[in-house]
Amino acid sequence: MRLDDAIRQRRSVRGFLPDEVPRELLREVFELAQWTPSNCNVQPWIPHVVSGKSLAALREALVSAARANEPLAPDWPADGKFEGVYRERQYDAAARLYGAMGVERRDVKGRDEAYLRNHMFFDAPHAVLVFMQQPFDTREATDIGMYAQTLMLAMTSRGIASCAQGALGLYPPIVRKTLGLAEDHRLLFGISFGFEDPSVPANAARTLRVPLEAAVRFHD
Repeated sequence: MRLDDAIRQRRSVRGFLPDEVPRELLREVFELAQWTPSNCNVQPWIPHVVSGKSLAALREALVSAARANEPLAPDWPADGKFEGVYRERQYDAAARLYGAMGVERRDVKGRDEAYLRNHMFFDAPHAVLVFMQQPFDTREATDIGMYAQTLMLAMTSRGIASCAQGALGLYPPIVRKTLGLAEDHRLLFGISFGFEDPSVPANAARTLRVPLEAAVRFHD
């Protein structure tokens, strides 16, 4: 697949088939992502890939916490509110997603159940939880953002669907305990991935991008 096509075709998929990605293909995309640039080449990303029993245990723990309304404990601020044009873009994306699923805005129960699927990894057979070790901070987090994009583009080019999820970073103590990780491993986000299930209504949603003139300023 051409790079241009991979960039345009990559999107957040929220429904996966149970088929696992072959181990050789898994290694291929993660090895490719290792070529992501980073400040001083420190390569600050710490990805933990979960599948099978590990993923099932994590799914159960996260869904249980969410259903019980346990207090969120993200390692990084997650309660910011979008305003202005950013709020408009957020609203448009939500309207498209819930519209594809047939969930109306006033359907609180339906929206709650749709949100809960985040903690179910959208039934994906794999997920990668991306950590950053202390005392790294914002600069290293931008490197990890580039890592995530490189990884997802590598997946897209090989027919693997993915969904980057901030929601998977809301209960880091549970994730660390389940995976047996030290406290200095700070969870940023997760990416669910596998092969897309086209029958899932949410996968029909498509978001837009603002035109170049509304995003980029050229200074001559």
